Amino acid sequence: MSRIVVSGASGLIGRPLVRDLRAGGHQVTTLVRHAPKGPDEVRWDPDSGGLDARALEGADAVINLSGASIARIPWTTSYRRELVSSRITTTRLLAETMAGMSTPPATFLSGSAIGFYGDRPRVRLDDDSPRGDGFVPDLVLAWEQAAALAPPQTRVVALRTSVVVAKSGGLAPVRLLTAFGLGARFGSGRQFWPWISLDDEVRAIVHLLSSSISGPVVLAGPTPATADEITQAYADILKRPRWLPVPAWAIRLGLGEAGQRLLLDDMQVQPVRLAADGFEWRHRTARDAIRAALGR
Repeated sequence: MSRIVVSGASGLIGRPLVRDLRAGGHQVTTLVRHAPKGPDEVRWDPDSGGLDARALEGADAVINLSGASIARIPWTTSYRRELVSSRITTTRLLAETMAGMSTPPATFLSGSAIGFYGDRPRVRLDDDSPRGDGFVPDLVLAWEQAAALAPPQTRVVALRTSVVVAKSGGLAPVRLLTAFGLGARFGSGRQFWPWISLDDEVRAIVHLLSSSISGPVVLAGPTPATADEITQAYADILKRPRWLPVPAWAIRLGLGEAGQRLLLDDMQVQPVRLAADGFEWRHRTARDAIRAALGR
């Protein structure tokens, strides 16, 4: 049994992760912003730098999943600031708190994102591919740099997570539109959308707790899928049409940069390091992941 501290435990990934860890016999302490409701919760206030180092004492690992949803649109100036602060402030506080401990946790798994690579049409990418250009790649770089402030004796892993296939989350609008008969093709449809099932996302994080890997790790399904393949899978499984073409110019006009980054960016990313480390996926294709998310 290990003692694990988790931030962002109430989010899409955090909730099932905490359940899975506790079911596996681990002692899990969650960092919360409200008054603690029990001995397994500790209050912290990242905005004011409030984190008692005693919350991390005796922990074998810290898992940081804090961060405002990047799928929320529009990206106003104020929301861009929230996207940055909700990641950098929390991650830096955790890393610097560990750096000030005489015996820090051995492992720090810190949230990151596949957006590190930016729009890279016709380029095959993996964990070691260089950073792309723009707001999101710059944000992810700063996020990972904040995690790197952890002490040298702590193994740091940047969880470069893809769009998580679940009932909610980044693909929820696609599911809802399709369910109402408004399934659409976004742009050319040929752009690759990195994806991973919620089940495999949680299992990959648990796997990395006991791995020796450090540095960036792509969390993605093993079979790349295009936007057309993903939206068509929703249509087929829900038995609804997918007839509405939405041109790229309309997406950019209506949704701005968020539309470009969330719907039109092309990232064919392979999870090379995760595969080499022996991880076995439960859902190897986007269609499998969508079917599981929809309970079909």
